[in-house]
Parts: sequence; C-alpha cells; structure tokens
Amino acid sequence: MIGHMLERVVAACDGASKGNPGPAGWAWVVADETQTPARWEAGPLGKATNNVAELTALEQLLTATDPGVPLEIRMDSQYAMKAVTTWLPGWKRNGWKTAAGKPVANQELVVRIDELLDGRTVEFRYVPAHQVDGDPLNDFADRAASQAATAQESAGSGLGSPEPPPSPDTPKAKAAPRRKAAAPRKNGSSSRTIKAKFPGRCLCGRGYAAGESIAKNTQGWGHPECRTAEA
Repeated sequence: MIGHMLERVVAACDGASKGNPGPAGWAWVVADETQTPARWEAGPLGKATNNVAELTALEQLLTATDPGVPLEIRMDSQYAMKAVTTWLPGWKRNGWKTAAGKPVANQELVVRIDELLDGRTVEFRYVPAHQVDGDPLNDFADRAASQAATAQESAGSGLGSPEPPPSPDTPKAKAAPRRKAAAPRKNGSSSRTIKAKFPGRCLCGRGYAAGESIAKNTQGWGHPECRTAEA
C-alpha cells in the first residue's frame, strides 16, 4: 500500500468517458518527493459516464493509499470533489436523497468513498484541466485515464507500462514570435541620402554642390558612391 513511512502523500486522480456515456476509464498517480509522477494505475470501465469514471478514480486512489498517512488529492472534477465534500453530509441526512427528493446519482460509489474517507486526513485541491502549464500530476492522470478509456486495458507502473501519451485536448504552447535582426551598420555610415544645403567636399577630395545628393560617411558627408566604396 502506498504511503508507508511517508509523512504526506501527494496524488492526483481523473476519469474519462469517450461519449459520456461511452468507453470510460479511470487513473490515479502518486508523486515522489520532487512532485514527479512515481507510481500510477489506470483501468477500463466499459461504457460509463464521466462522473462514474471520476468517482471510480477517487475510490481506487483511496483504496491504494495508506489511510494512516495524510493525503493531498488534486482533481479537475468539480462534481466528484463536491459530491464527497460539500453535498455528502446533506445527502446522508436526507436518507441519500437530493434536496429535490430524488435518489443520489452514483450512490454506491459515493457511499464507498465516504467509508474510505472516514478517519482519514485528506485535502482536496481543485486544478484546471488541459492547461499548457497545468498541474503535472493532473495532466498525467488525465492522459492515463484517457488511454484506458480508449484502449479498454489496464496499465500502470506496477505492470511496467510506458508513460501515457500526450492528451490531444491540451493546447500546445505558442512559440514566441521571432524578431528580425536589424541590419548592422557598417563603419558608422548611414544608408540615408539627403540634398546638400551648402557646397562641401567629400572624403574623396572632390567637392559637391548645394542641392546635390549626399550621404553620411565616417568623416562627415560626401558622395553616396564614396560611402559605398568605403564600406
């Protein structure tokens, strides 16, 4: 069981359904001391809803971890998180009925999770799904659950399975726009030409008249062709 001899376990769990309902799967992952995915497990559910897959992932994670060790669970499912924290006490008081008097959906799973949470120290943390720079544990669990839903096969570190492939739902980071390098200026000269207001003398020794086109060079102003020759 995961958690033996540890002060605190950080984990994530997720479920996936391709069609909702459709082929579904669940997954959980536990991090090491550096918050890197260390152990994980995923499994198929056949045809199921996304909510069932999310609750199953949570149930499987709680079953696989040591109840005597504090646990942080990262999830992207508002439904699963609220079901076992916010709504659960009221459902139990109402005899497993909603505020509208209807039977609680997925009651068997919710009851099982309630039993697994009893007496444990568990902190639930919501993390957004499918983010470019999102939580790495949630991303791993999301990919593993999606693969289990698609392949309908079990996988995990204990089975020697390779890391699940990237999720097509996560947008790729946009590359930074490339800046065009400015053309270097040679020998302090400028490519700009102007009309001379007064007569003068170029570095070549020849003079130029007022109104004639001139360009700046390393020694002042002169004929444009002399600036090019100098460069």
